[in-house]
Amino acid sequence: MIPGKAIDSEHMRANFSSHAGDYDSYAQVQKRVVTRLHGRLSTLTKPGLMLDVGTGTGALAAEILGSDAAQQLVVMDIAHGMTRQALKRLPAVTACDGDARHLPFADGVFATAVSSSVYQWVTCLPSAFTEIARVLKPGGLFAVAMFGEKTLYELRSCHHQAIAENSKARLSHAQSFPTINEVAAAIDLAGLSCRDLFSNMEVEYHADVPDLLRQIKHIGAGNASVDRPRGLASRRVMQSMISAYEEQYRCDAGIPASYEVVIAVAEKPEP
Repeated sequence: MIPGKAIDSEHMRANFSSHAGDYDSYAQVQKRVVTRLHGRLSTLTKPGLMLDVGTGTGALAAEILGSDAAQQLVVMDIAHGMTRQALKRLPAVTACDGDARHLPFADGVFATAVSSSVYQWVTCLPSAFTEIARVLKPGGLFAVAMFGEKTLYELRSCHHQAIAENSKARLSHAQSFPTINEVAAAIDLAGLSCRDLFSNMEVEYHADVPDLLRQIKHIGAGNASVDRPRGLASRRVMQSMISAYEEQYRCDAGIPASYEVVIAVAEKPEP
């Protein structure tokens, strides 16, 4: 379990489903993560059926099929709007709605499972990765990319600062993310063998803080924690956060937003 984090899955499902049509226009970092994961995956996949968990609009599946049109692929997303977008983009794949915490598949049916920018939204990684191990064949591979603990650290630190200065009783709207050590532990607890695990930083720049917040909203990636504050942050808190962000982080390129991308490749041991 990621300390202090419990995800409201219905809220998350509604967020992503309602923004499925906007997602590709705003998810620039997520597109780079897809390309990076596919580059790592292209030398590892095994023959047989592949599962894309949390396919979104099908970006990773599209890259996989672009390099191997014969690949048999099942795409799945918790948000029905996303599943529909993926199927519209890739009519030849098998698509279904499904939750990463409880995969709707029989044991041992997939040779490979992949996932990009999804598992940071899952409350209990060991349990979710155990589901991956269950549906993989012995010797099957799991390749995953997710956002780690340093993601949006500028935004989160400034918001916590603004909360402390203006309204100590309120919780922060900022989302927390898993550490690389938590990812490694989850892989081990799921009975998978870790073949590769690393992280790198992706940074994008915005004209200002409101522009960053609009992008986050348009991809449906708002805070989905169960204990998130209800309602909008006060105007005073928002103004304090924006001022702190401008003062501490603005550079010639604009307002930076950093994302820690954790990539792992694991294998289900042979009997």
